[in-house]
This record gives sequence, C-alpha cells and structure tokens, in this order.
Amino acid sequence: MRNNLRAYVLGASAMALVAAAVYGPAAANANPSGLVQIPDSAYTLLPGETDLGTQSDWPVRLSLALNTRNQAQTDALAKAVSTPGNPQYGHYLSAWQINALNSPSESDARAVTSWLRNAGFTITYNPSNHLIIDATGTIASADKAFHSDFHVIQGSADEGNFVFNAPLTPLFVPSQVNASVNGFLDGFGTAKAKHLAQPLNSRKSESKDLAKNAAHRTASKVTKSTARAKAAATAAAASKAAPPDSAFVNATPCSIYWGEKSAAADMPAVPSSFYQNIPYAPCGYTPAQLRGAYGVSGLTSNGLDGRGVRVAIIDAYNSPTILADANNYAVLHGGKAFRNGQWREVQPPNPNTFGYYDTVNGDLCGEQGWYGEESLDVEAVHALAPGAGVTYVGAASCFDGDLLTSLDQVVDGHLADIVSNSWGDTGETTDPLILSTYHAVFVQAALKGIGVFFSSGDNGDEVDTTGVRQPDYPAVDPWVTGVGGTSIGIGRNNNYLFETGWGTTKSSLVSGAWSPAPADPAGWLYGAGGGTSTVFAQPWYQKGVVPSSLSKYNGGAKARVVPDIGAIGDPSTGFLVGQTQTFPDGTEKYSEYRIGGTSLSSPVMAGIEALADQAAGHAHGFANPAIYDLAGSRAVHDVVDPAKIYSDVRSDYINGVDGTDGVKYSLRVFNQTESLDTRPGYDDVTGVGTPNGAKFVFGLGS
Repeated sequence: MRNNLRAYVLGASAMALVAAAVYGPAAANANPSGLVQIPDSAYTLLPGETDLGTQSDWPVRLSLALNTRNQAQTDALAKAVSTPGNPQYGHYLSAWQINALNSPSESDARAVTSWLRNAGFTITYNPSNHLIIDATGTIASADKAFHSDFHVIQGSADEGNFVFNAPLTPLFVPSQVNASVNGFLDGFGTAKAKHLAQPLNSRKSESKDLAKNAAHRTASKVTKSTARAKAAATAAAASKAAPPDSAFVNATPCSIYWGEKSAAADMPAVPSSFYQNIPYAPCGYTPAQLRGAYGVSGLTSNGLDGRGVRVAIIDAYNSPTILADANNYAVLHGGKAFRNGQWREVQPPNPNTFGYYDTVNGDLCGEQGWYGEESLDVEAVHALAPGAGVTYVGAASCFDGDLLTSLDQVVDGHLADIVSNSWGDTGETTDPLILSTYHAVFVQAALKGIGVFFSSGDNGDEVDTTGVRQPDYPAVDPWVTGVGGTSIGIGRNNNYLFETGWGTTKSSLVSGAWSPAPADPAGWLYGAGGGTSTVFAQPWYQKGVVPSSLSKYNGGAKARVVPDIGAIGDPSTGFLVGQTQTFPDGTEKYSEYRIGGTSLSSPVMAGIEALADQAAGHAHGFANPAIYDLAGSRAVHDVVDPAKIYSDVRSDYINGVDGTDGVKYSLRVFNQTESLDTRPGYDDVTGVGTPNGAKFVFGLGS
C-alpha cells in the first residue's frame, strides 16, 4: 500500500475539501453553474491498477470533518478547566456551551447535509457538535454530488488488490460546502493507504497463528462482471459478526505468582549477573493480584470501586460473546458479574466495513483479532474498578474515519467520564486533517471533563525511513494521556515486588542452549512505546518535569514526550483473560490465556482513574496536569533500572492449544528498552511512574 495524499484514502479520499481548507484556498475557477472546481482532484491510475468501469449502484461511504470555530480560545479554556490551581479547574462546560463556542455552525452542517441528501446520500451520523458527518450512498450519488465520473478501481497486487472508488474527472462542490468542510476522513468506499489502526495487545506478535486470517486479508481478483454481485454479498453480511477467533492456550509449567515455580533446574545456565532464581513466567495475573500490586485492594473492598463513574472502551468491531465472557471471567476469579445498567454497548452508526465477510476486499482489519483486544480491555477495567460502569463502543472498522466517529459518539453524547483506547497508528502522522479532527474531539472531551487514555504502543520507538525515531499516534497527542508499559513481579500475597520498564529480549532454547545469548539486542522482541515528538511542541504540564535531554532529543525547541504514566504491559508478566475461542476441532468454548501489551496498560490506568474520580467526587477530565503534579512524590512508583536483571522462562505449546506437538521454551529478559530507557524521575518508558495505591487515588487533583 502506498502512502500518497492523492490516493483516495482515509483523510484524503478526495483532495477536494482538504486542499481548500487545510492546504490553502481552492482555486477560484468556478464553472458556469457556480461550483468550485477542486484542483488536481481527478484520479490517475497507477501501474498495476485496473479500471473496472462505472457501476452506478456500487456502495459509497463518506465521512466528512467540518471546520471548527474559535479553536485557540477553546484550547485556552480547555487548559484552564484541566489544570489544578486554576480558578476554572473542574468547571466543565455543557454541550450547549461547547457547541456555541467551538463546534461547526448549524448553518454549515445544514449546507453539507442538504448537499449530500440532494445527491441521494443518506446521513448516518450528524451529532450535535457536527464535528463529523457520515453518509452512505452509491457511485451515482457521488457523481451527482461532485459533478464527476466515478469508477471502481482495483488496486495492484502490492496494494492487496484493494477495490476502491475514485473520480476520473475533476470534482466540483458548492462554494458554501467548500468553505464548511475541513476534509474527508473516509470516502468513496476507500481506506487504501493510511491510518490502519492496530490493536496493541501483544498476543498476536508471538502467540497467535494468523494463517487463518491471512486468507481474508487479501482479496482475489475482482472482474467487472463479478464486482456488483460480490459487493451485494458483502453488504448482506456486513452486520454479521465473525465467529470467535482461533484458540490459544497457555502451556505449563507456569507460575501462579512471581517466583512460585523455579525454572533454574530445568534450563541452561544464564550469566551470573542475572537474577538467579529464574522462575517460570506467570500463568497470567488475576484481578485480585493486580489490585493488590497497585495498592487498591483495600479501597475496592470498602466501596471505593469506581461506582458512579463510567469508562468507555473503543475498539474496532464487537465480539458477540463479550458480555458472557466478561461475566464468566469475573465470577470465576472471585468478582461479580456486571449488574443491570452497569454494562452498555453502543453500536456504530455505519455498518461493519472490511470485516471477516467482505468478499471483495478481504478482512483488512482482522475482525477476529480485535475480539481479544476487546476482551482484554473490558476485563481489565472491570478488574481494577469492579463498581464502575463500562460502555463498549465498537467502531465499524479499524480506519481513522470509523474510529473517530466512535470516539466522537462518546464525547458528543458524554457517554462516559473516562475513555480507554488500546489502538494506534505506527509512528506519528503529519496529515493535517487527521491531526485537526482528533484535536477537536480531544479538546471538546477536556472541556466536558472526559479523560482520554491511549496505549503508547508495543514496539518501542518507531524508526522512520530517514532514521528518525517516533512515538505512536494518537498516544503522543498533547490532549490525551499516553500510557506506557512495565514488567511487574507480584508476590504470593498479591504484593508488589518489583517493576521494570517493559522492553523484552527473547532467547529460544535450541539444542540445550539459549539462542541468541540472553539479553543480546538481536533477540529484542517488543516493548512499551514512547519517545519525543517530531510534530508537537512541549505542552505546559511537562515543563519542569521532563528533562531537556528528552524534550530536545530531536534538537530545536522542546517537544512533547510520551508516555505520561505507566502500568503493567509485558506479556511475560501479563494478565489472564477469558474469551470464547474456536478450537481446532471446530468447537467454540470459553477458555483463558495470558495477554499483555500497552493494550493492558491503558485500561488498567483507566480503572484506577475511575477510583480517583469516585474518591474526588468529580471527574478529573484531562488528567495530565494533575498527573504531572504528582511527579517525584510517593503517589507514584518511580520505575528505574533495577539493581539486578529480572527474567523468566516461558513455555508455549508448539501448536498453540495443547501438548500434542510438544512444548517450546524461551527466556525473557526484562528492561531491555533499546533507545528508550528508564531513569530516576520522568522517563520515556513509564512517564512519571506507575500509580501507588491510595496515595495516587486520593492525591490526584482536588
């Protein structure tokens, strides 16, 4: 897939309005009908792409971002209501006040919706804040709306044969529409090249057999004669959820708590500098163990359990067994099922796209893979805040247009006090449309007192083609709380033993020896995301806390650094989750397995934040200013390089489900964080540290 702004893709599907509102005024070439012609808007096929011709009934989806008003004034007010000590701290605005100040005007929204309806589109999403408007129609609708000639195009083989729609003649739009719309987040049925968000749990990176999904991810050649029939079949199945994902089962031996079972007698020796009593990896920590390690067991058992607070979780798609799985898991581990009204699900306004049953394009988003993400997120929030309400919002796909719509649903309707997001793009984006639209949603969330948390990523700092390292987006956005990851030891009595930065090397047991050698950089497997932004300046709350060596890492002015705070992430010391899975014999049944990633870190922090909201008697909203006020205090564990090196031995079934084909062993060495590093005070692996029980819960804000 190419990353080309002229491609008709997420955020630039028709350069029409992007060119006009983001990159400068559109050319004033009006046709005789008074429409504005958008320069360079006709699509030119690239080598290997095939024109399948015009097909008037081919489905088309549009997601438009409208221009906001008074953004600088709005940002300043959001800063005031989010900063402890400011007279306006905690004085959040109503939806009516925000819309009057910042949202696109009613007249702008009416102009856009009327234009689309008159062309034959159906409006599927038009919230009260009008930040995003979604619509569905056909190529005939697009031809009429844009006075153009749209065709169905099949991408080349290196683009995955993705089928999309594009105008082969220039686009024209009414002048008021051109002035009202910032750009297209998604359009003409495409999401071809950019912003494919991935769930950030690390089960997939080493434990899952993805061969089953591979067949769904690459579309077969689509001919003009079969395209219409395939599109109809896909549309008919769009609302049908994929079956449970293929099974993964923990192998034994594994430890119930840190150090329960020693691997030293069974495994080759490791260097003497390592922690000598190397244990088998935990089987997966339980809710009680996480509450104990983070010092909130006494709070939750005495009624400070998040009740009265609601946490939203946004992922792509929706597991058909999530509520049954989460309730079963809670009860099996000494907790309670969701009570009436505690659990809610919000459906996306648009039907599922690019899912398991997409016969044209294949399962581009890996629908089934998101089920494990959803299970992890829901069960982790419920583990740390068993009394909090949980609202699950499954986006129609993993592309930014759909994820932004789901995020805006939560913010516009104030469906929760806290939002946890365990997904993200690889590296930072410089797409001005994506940045400005997320920014508008995040700032409105802050004004309403909604805290937005994002996982920082599972691959350390990304390195782009020029060798520049980058953190992941949206975690690096200054208006969200980016959550980093740790490796953690939890003792026999659910007590906190140690915590290191999450960065893991893997050495496999080969012919009686470890290969590569333990802690060899060649064995680096994964680790918490972080680093210094190349896009965002240093926000006010990081001044005086983040060392200049980090904020000025890229030279020039001080920049935003992530993460802001950390929590358990390493799958080698991961969380036990319960999920209905499909086993090799075809049966679908509930089972449990260990999982990790900063996908775990974010919902853990969201759960602890819910306790803090309840303790304070009000929402903390955008929590970063309050979090940075705790830097260097006993309210956080300052995660630093440990005096000794911690590691464990992990056993895995070769076939992923049982011992029929044998077991393989690997040595995992912790705190191997490559260019990111833990250090005293703030660091780019764990931020200001990890939450320290009641001191954090009662010390956050006021």
